Amino acid sequence: MSAALVVIALFMVGALALAVLARRGRKMSLEQWALGGRGLGALMVFLLMAGEAFSTFTFLGASGWSYGKGVPAFYILAYGGLAHLMAFWMLPAIWRYASAHKLVSFSDFFASKYDSRGLGVLVSIVALMGMVALLTIQLRGLGIIVSEASYGAIAPQVSIWIGVIVMVSYILVSGLHGSASIAIVKDILILAIAIFLGVYLPWHYYGGVTPMFEAIHAAKPNFFEFPKEGLNLSWYNSTILLTALGYYLYPFNLTSVYAAKSAGAVRRNTMMMPLYQIVIAFLFLVGFAAILKVPGLQGSEVDLALFGLVKATFDPWFVGVIGGTGVLTALVPGAMILLTASTVIGKNIYKGGFAPKATDRQVALVARCALPLFALIAVFFVLRGGTTIVAIAIFASSLLTQLLPSLIFSLLPRPFGSKQAAFAGILAGGAVLAFTTLSGMGLPQLLPNAPVVIKSINIGLVALATNALVFTAVTLLGRRASPRGVAGVPA
Repeated sequence: MSAALVVIALFMVGALALAVLARRGRKMSLEQWALGGRGLGALMVFLLMAGEAFSTFTFLGASGWSYGKGVPAFYILAYGGLAHLMAFWMLPAIWRYASAHKLVSFSDFFASKYDSRGLGVLVSIVALMGMVALLTIQLRGLGIIVSEASYGAIAPQVSIWIGVIVMVSYILVSGLHGSASIAIVKDILILAIAIFLGVYLPWHYYGGVTPMFEAIHAAKPNFFEFPKEGLNLSWYNSTILLTALGYYLYPFNLTSVYAAKSAGAVRRNTMMMPLYQIVIAFLFLVGFAAILKVPGLQGSEVDLALFGLVKATFDPWFVGVIGGTGVLTALVPGAMILLTASTVIGKNIYKGGFAPKATDRQVALVARCALPLFALIAVFFVLRGGTTIVAIAIFASSLLTQLLPSLIFSLLPRPFGSKQAAFAGILAGGAVLAFTTLSGMGLPQLLPNAPVVIKSINIGLVALATNALVFTAVTLLGRRASPRGVAGVPA
């Protein structure tokens, strides 16, 4: 057994033990299991949300796309600042409403705001589809990390199954407290590892960051230019906007907001979150450093760039430390996705759609039963193989962002919209995404004679615009049909 594999195993066992012990002294009611009793302070909310946001997508996807795509990868660094700016206004308002109305699941917000269990079910379906894609990212990343860091001793499929068993086990036992306890260790490690690799590798191989970029430019003169088509500047700007708008519609992010003990804790968290973007910048440097030292990676193989360079540079024991840290970047967000998805199934699909008189105890039982089943669905999709981690993330973000108009309009001082408008908007935006995804047709095929700047817009933004227009039109038509103006919803 290699030193790397021993270290990774110790990380996995330690994480499981830490998460299980987090249950001590707590009676796991639905609110305690799903939201940690709504008692998390600003620091814990920050660590938990950072643990969710900076996952295998950051660890492997950022370095992989900087290796394979060059300049377009910088959208990953850019959208966070815009998202946190929005969150400073938006998240405290959501917390106040969720706290006042004792909301538990992500979909509860929409069901309550629009007084519609049916809308809660629709939002739940969209959220679950998005979360399957997001959990696929974590499991795919986990498989890559363990397989690469163990020098192939453990196949990706085996590590995926082990990771799922660990996630399901500690979430069933400890709920949100389990992920929060691991997030503390994970965030310290990922910050230290990212900074070290981002500084050391360029200096070790090139003598510094500037010489590294000079060497890449000499070998690939056009690498740091936007392509004229495809991932060009139009795609870049539209993807930044789309991802920033949908950043806090990842359902597990709102779970962390619900769990905070005050609106002030949520607001302070949004002020701290931009600092964590530094992790992405250093991992970009790792991907750039690998371009000339680990050449030839294509397609989904670009996600292997970080470990290709790390294994060529360090002793196995340290590769194990990096791999163990990577495992934690999968466990924390993966477990939060499972917790959020199972709560949505219990609270909004089961109670909202089939058993409106179900007690919290019955909802908690359904949620716990749904948790391993949801995990199995994600395993099925990840074992089918597929595209890069970043591409999956962009699709998930596009889908979940279709919930934005219904959310934003409900937060206005004088709420604008109706449940009919929310239904119509979400279905319209989802239909655009479904058509383009299933048919493989994007704007270049639909508008072949349009300027490149139009054809390159991210299709998710087109779907969002369609959603907003339909939402507005249905609302205005409803108001014309109702002289009392009942289209608006009470805040």
